[in-house]
Amino acid sequence: MTVGAPETTDLIQLLTPEGELVERPDYPLDLSGAEIRSLYRDLVITRRFDLEAVALTRQGELGLWPSLLGQEAAQVGSARALNATDMVFPTYREHGVAWCRGLDPLHLLGMFRGVANAGWDPAAHNFHLYTIVIGSQTLHATGYAMGIQRDGVLGTPSAAAAVAYFGDGATSQGDVNEAFVWASVFNAPVVFFCQNNQWAISEPLEKQSRIPLYRRAQGFGFPGLRVDGNDVFACLAVTRKAMEAARTGQGPTLVEAYTYRMGAHTTTDDPTRYRLAAELESWKLKDPIERVKAYLVKSEQADAAFFEEVDAEAKQYAADLRRRCLALPDPQPLDIFQNVYAEPHPLLAEEQQQFAAYLASFEDAS
Repeated sequence: MTVGAPETTDLIQLLTPEGELVERPDYPLDLSGAEIRSLYRDLVITRRFDLEAVALTRQGELGLWPSLLGQEAAQVGSARALNATDMVFPTYREHGVAWCRGLDPLHLLGMFRGVANAGWDPAAHNFHLYTIVIGSQTLHATGYAMGIQRDGVLGTPSAAAAVAYFGDGATSQGDVNEAFVWASVFNAPVVFFCQNNQWAISEPLEKQSRIPLYRRAQGFGFPGLRVDGNDVFACLAVTRKAMEAARTGQGPTLVEAYTYRMGAHTTTDDPTRYRLAAELESWKLKDPIERVKAYLVKSEQADAAFFEEVDAEAKQYAADLRRRCLALPDPQPLDIFQNVYAEPHPLLAEEQQQFAAYLASFEDAS
């Protein structure tokens, strides 16, 4: 498949780019007007604070930022399908998932500003730390899921599952394929959620796989599905069904969210060097936010005042996030040794003493 190629008939879609509902009895989704408006709010605020982070980076306030522009529906839809007890294993771009899990985006900015070692307590929101090593979080998620399985809670009201997020480029990594093997053989309660945004930095999908990514699951012995990644309804319904299957002991599922990275891979990347402007323009017509807005307008479940209110809230939220980001204190040099081990460690203590002496030598020289 080439980049930007028409979606296959296997694509699961509940809401068209024009804002029309599609009947899929196999993926039922009964949302109230309030729930749809809430999803719209999630999409808008997520995009707005993502754009603010890009601006902060351009102004030298963040060292780097991996934008999620265009992938909001995949993240918000899948995240809203999770239970509070499910554990999320993200990459470094799941800002929308973090938002839906209740994590203050300031933690994300603090990490990319370089003022925090990691940024947050994974147990506080069942949202693990961002993973920079491509694909390694799939193994972490699989191991965690095997632990859930051994707890004996699958199929009970307290059942949970794990979900691992990764991109299309990660499917070429050995870690991902190893995770697929382990999850399949042990029937682990894990959902592999691949956001296929068409580009692994500057490498197109056609250089990652000669078949649609969701079909890879068949070779490992578990189901694979392709969902319209710009359709928040479909992402919600498909992920909800896959997570329920995992929680009831039916094993893993691979969900390929077919979407597009509208911006650069990170703020250090220039996508104009390797992709055509026409490709970007064609995907703008599939914007995940605009299709929900179109549906709300056509179904008369929201008016102009609602959209203005959400836009104003998002703008205010971004401004407050910027203010709080700029107010983050710089850490002290020796803070890097904190929270490395749960208990005192002699080697770490020795290294801390050596570093403290090194710093003190500059004071003596002055």
